[in-house]
Amino acid sequence: MSEEQKLNDNSNYDASKIQSLEGMEHVRMRPSMYIGDIGSKGLHHLVYEVVDNSIDEALAGYCDTIDVIIHANNSVSVKDNGRGIPVDLHEKEQKSALEVVMTKIGAGGKFDKDSYKVSGGLHGVGVSVVNALSDRLVARVYRDGTIYEQKYSRGQATTQVEAVGTTDERGTKITFHPDGEIFKETINYNFDVLSNRLRELAFLNAGVKLTLTDERVSEAMPDPKIETYCSQEGLPDFIRYLEGTREQLIDDIIHINTGKFGTPVEIAMTYNTTFNENTHSYVNNINTIEGGTHVTGFRQGLTSTLKKYADDKNMLEKAKVEVSGDDFREGLTAIISVKVAEPQFEGQTKTKLGNSETAGTVRQAVGEALGNYLEEHPRQAETIVKKVILAAQAREAARKARLGVIRKNPMGGAGLPGKLADCADKDPANCELFLVEGDSAGGTAKQGRSRQFQAILPLRGKILNVEKAMPHKIFDSEEIRNIFMALGVTVGTPEDEKALNIAKLRYHKIIIMTDADVDGSHIATLIMTFFFRHMKELIEQGYLYIATPPLYLCKKGKIERYCWNDQQRLTFIREFGGGSESGVHTQRYKGLGEMNEKQLWDTTMNPENRTLRQVTIENAAIADHTFSMLMGDDVAPRRQFIEENATYANIDA
Repeated sequence: MSEEQKLNDNSNYDASKIQSLEGMEHVRMRPSMYIGDIGSKGLHHLVYEVVDNSIDEALAGYCDTIDVIIHANNSVSVKDNGRGIPVDLHEKEQKSALEVVMTKIGAGGKFDKDSYKVSGGLHGVGVSVVNALSDRLVARVYRDGTIYEQKYSRGQATTQVEAVGTTDERGTKITFHPDGEIFKETINYNFDVLSNRLRELAFLNAGVKLTLTDERVSEAMPDPKIETYCSQEGLPDFIRYLEGTREQLIDDIIHINTGKFGTPVEIAMTYNTTFNENTHSYVNNINTIEGGTHVTGFRQGLTSTLKKYADDKNMLEKAKVEVSGDDFREGLTAIISVKVAEPQFEGQTKTKLGNSETAGTVRQAVGEALGNYLEEHPRQAETIVKKVILAAQAREAARKARLGVIRKNPMGGAGLPGKLADCADKDPANCELFLVEGDSAGGTAKQGRSRQFQAILPLRGKILNVEKAMPHKIFDSEEIRNIFMALGVTVGTPEDEKALNIAKLRYHKIIIMTDADVDGSHIATLIMTFFFRHMKELIEQGYLYIATPPLYLCKKGKIERYCWNDQQRLTFIREFGGGSESGVHTQRYKGLGEMNEKQLWDTTMNPENRTLRQVTIENAAIADHTFSMLMGDDVAPRRQFIEENATYANIDA
């Protein structure tokens, strides 16, 4: 058919080709638009959406207890003691209000300012999307002495609203089972992921009791696992949780809680002896990982108030040092939580607050409360200012140390570290860099790799623990300088001395490859800590991975199988040894160097066979706590973490 004939032929394009999708159909066709993805993250998001509805009841003052239950079949129940979703007739839709809420996108009380002053659910997509992506959902409402129930499947009601009993309780219970047609990767809920979010919500909503129960029992865990989260103080308790393993600079937690400037603002903050800033921000319980105007206002208020105090006491002039905004935040841990009636979100992940008026509100709140604290606590104020002066001096030392990295242009070739075995491909999207523990394993990896797209950088021993090191010491470390140079990444611009420039990043897969033992895990954690504290953008953009070498090679006659844990080894013995280790040869790999180059390629480096674990930041505050605990001086919590995670040591940081 000629181009002219194609232009004149309209037979294949008519009204039948125009799809008009109802709301629930569109959710099922494009689920990632509503919940982010259809993997593990999206699966857990379903629970968050339902819990958010209950939290909104708490924000409105009607709910103080929320129970989340993971059932044996991976269905989930969320029950609260709020007012209960209305079940009377909705005039416009001529259906029960419950059915409207459960089956219509954008339906709910959040848009009625008389019902909800603020709402975390405004940022979410609502329980109707959870309904659309569940193959079974049951809504029970406890209201006016009666229990009402309605059942649904894939967004559609399968029964009418029915009265099924009487009750003295009030509230709503939603039980749903994720649809395997949508969540093909997994419908298995991770207890720890849900636990972290519920703990966070308890800190952000003082007095609300949240309980998480896991009914999925097994031989290893014969009884249901139950955890309860409730904080009477809220954000100060959150700070204590985050700071549990750090040495404190001041004993106090500075707590700001006011609504006098137009928007409810709550902030808790303190200083420790480390050299990292850990500021975590929330809007209506939503973790604003990209910050926004509330964080800008906080930093402005903090800097101006502390600087005024230091100037009034003549402390900066005596120190003869030029301070910057970053210096006032070194060693700071802060939680910022604001409640905004109509939040405007922007940014790449829609988690950056854009309301311009919020900056001024938070700045005023911080200025007044922090100013009062400094005047009333002169000893603590002096300690904080001395820390600021020390930070300014350390920043200057770090700037000089950094010049040794910046002067060398990593893209020019001459600036690449001598130990780097680079790859032939120069397109970062195709290239992988393996950070390998030790020269021996590095040599094996160099022989076994694909030289076309895989580069190898051996690291000598354990790299510097950046959690406790002063900034200039980080750039004094040869191993860390080598990582910066190999990646092509620089730190510091004329506008921002801590800015990370990744425009010339040379690899889009950075893979930590260490021995499958305790020392290897420690080295991997040291490297992850370095990336989390100094190259967080690379984690956020999905560039950091962990290789998973096998622990065993099991043989029975001519049958060979690699095993990554003891459970797989025992399965091999059961299948091919009849349950007896007699006749089964097991080779334990104590290190990468014990494998030859072919074995390392086959098991750990070959993209067709290997398993890589992507390092992600699901929850920055929890990751902050985990890294400070693992890399800190306090042995007890570290030992407890290792014992609890010994079988599957997996830090989703």
